[in-house]
Amino acid sequence: MAGLFRTASKQPNPLGTAIRTRGSGKYTFGLALSAGLAGLLYGYDTVSISGAIEFLRARYGLSTLMEGLVVSSIMLGAVIGAATAGFLSDRFGRKRILIIGGAFFLVAAVWSALTIGPIALIVARAAGGYGIGLTAALAVTYITESAPANIRGLLAFSYQLLAVCGIFLTNVINYIIASHGSNDWDIAAGWRWMLGLGAIPAAAFLLAMRRAPESPRFLIQIGRTDEGFAVLEHILGTERARLRTDDIQASVKLETEMSHEFHDLFRPGLRRALAIGIFLAVFNQFIGMNAISYYGPVMFSDLGFAGDTQFLAAASVGGVELVATVVGMYLIDTFGRKRLMEIGTGMMCVFALCISGSYFMGNSLLTLIFVMAFTISFAFSMGPIPWIVIPELFPTYLRGRATGLCVMCLLFANWIIAQFTPMMIDGLGGGISFAIFAVLDLICLFGIVALVPETMGRTLEEI
Repeated sequence: MAGLFRTASKQPNPLGTAIRTRGSGKYTFGLALSAGLAGLLYGYDTVSISGAIEFLRARYGLSTLMEGLVVSSIMLGAVIGAATAGFLSDRFGRKRILIIGGAFFLVAAVWSALTIGPIALIVARAAGGYGIGLTAALAVTYITESAPANIRGLLAFSYQLLAVCGIFLTNVINYIIASHGSNDWDIAAGWRWMLGLGAIPAAAFLLAMRRAPESPRFLIQIGRTDEGFAVLEHILGTERARLRTDDIQASVKLETEMSHEFHDLFRPGLRRALAIGIFLAVFNQFIGMNAISYYGPVMFSDLGFAGDTQFLAAASVGGVELVATVVGMYLIDTFGRKRLMEIGTGMMCVFALCISGSYFMGNSLLTLIFVMAFTISFAFSMGPIPWIVIPELFPTYLRGRATGLCVMCLLFANWIIAQFTPMMIDGLGGGISFAIFAVLDLICLFGIVALVPETMGRTLEEI
């Protein structure tokens, strides 16, 4: 990864004589991959706890409330992380705060594996959540500010793709760990491996970001124009980089004259952008996918999947999500953000009703099939696209803070799903629970049609 960025750091005179006729695809891909590895952290945690929670429940005799708290505690820390990410990144830079977030998660993964009680585990997961909040709020912002307009969606998709890769690989790892030893070993030690292995994606993310450059828009915004141009030159080529640098400088000058205050987000225009961003963030969670991600093995076990086959069923769901996410990558910059969200959300509404019906019928295989169809619909639409559109909605000088606020709302909604899903399924049953998700999917569809603009193919300055 280091070799991808070596040429930019050695640029002797970025605004001088050297001419690059075109940008480097390898360099641009390296930027997106480095920040996108933050998705592995998000994806790994989403599923590692879903594999561990059944064994933790047996080990500590967790109540339904306590079970939800163990799962959701990471999101309490994440909400704080996302709330502070924008202010910290606007002051210290995107790259530095991303590295701090990865370090928090690495330490927390090891800490979680070594805990000896549920309270200590909750505290460790909350600390890891702070790192998740920082990286989730800034990774796509970093990619968005670095990518060319024509492939910005594709590159920003790397965050969700790597998150889904993390989900799929972690489901497989959970299955291998659970089937490796006896049930008693899983209760005593297996869950520790499930949680502790999260240190590996965190270390990979830290190594990648250590050599990555700072966001070019942030560099230009704080007056380090030569350094910002050097990064843009390797992305776009010399001539296009000069034009883009001029555009960013003009945009930053205008934004500076308008002020740098957080309350500017509540001015007309920006107020609408903020409302759309919060809407997309909240419904990224309320549509129901994370209920499956967090509690999939428990759901499949309750439906009658015996032995360790509930982990195999969860891994199958993760596999189809990965394939559908790859398909979505090729559609995002040609088919359009808004249209994909409309199609996917409509399909999710239908399949949530199908899941509800199969629950009432008690047909476990049919439920698994409909869960896969629901997951496919999510993977090319409301899974990745809100993460892409939200940073596109805001000007450079407020993007970090505005995106942080939206992601804070997303993570708070994530906490609600993680905390109350087991109570809802135990109290109301899976059939009624997914009927409720179907209604929320329908509300989401109407909101997308009425509120969300199309941002495909436009530069951030144009938006």
